[in-house]
Amino acid sequence: MTHDTRRPPDPRRIAAAATLRRDPIVIVPYDEQWPARFDRERRLVEAALHGHLVGRVEHVGSTAIPGLPAKPIIDMLATIADYDDSAGLAAHLAPIGWVHAPEPGDEESRKWSFCYPGIAHRSHHLHIYEAAAPNPAILLRFRDHLRTHPTQAAEYARLKQRLAAADDRDRPRYRAGKAPFIEELLRRLDPQPPGAARPRG
Repeated sequence: MTHDTRRPPDPRRIAAAATLRRDPIVIVPYDEQWPARFDRERRLVEAALHGHLVGRVEHVGSTAIPGLPAKPIIDMLATIADYDDSAGLAAHLAPIGWVHAPEPGDEESRKWSFCYPGIAHRSHHLHIYEAAAPNPAILLRFRDHLRTHPTQAAEYARLKQRLAAADDRDRPRYRAGKAPFIEELLRRLDPQPPGAARPRG
């Protein structure tokens, strides 16, 4: 029998994590160093979470798409076998500089959110999902499609640039503005149930 060893989510902590962000929404040209920055942290995270991960850590989000302008934050995707038996993840990641940064909806998505090196100004995000959840496959499908469809990738880049220029501090507005494009693209690729993860970047 599996026992739930997680602490109950603290809404105050989730709200505090959101308000601690200090980095504006800035879309920059694609940086050839992004894959190397991902790979450096991937090796450290995989070593720290050895025995917990299902498969390898993946580079997702806009920085994973060659040539695509993006926020200069590397999104990383990992999967674990059982969300209900994963309370020790933060302790394993802390020695290599990762900070637990809970986001709204994490528990419902059976997900852990971490950032590096800090919440206020971060260079990397780590999204850890239960392997059985639909979200990892969605994030990879979106990434792989834009990697091979440059016209749609360019359209997505223009949308993000317009949203960031309109308000570089309102993250809910930025995410909501991207949602119709992402939802329509994913609907064409493969219909998914409501509430599934949507790509970042």
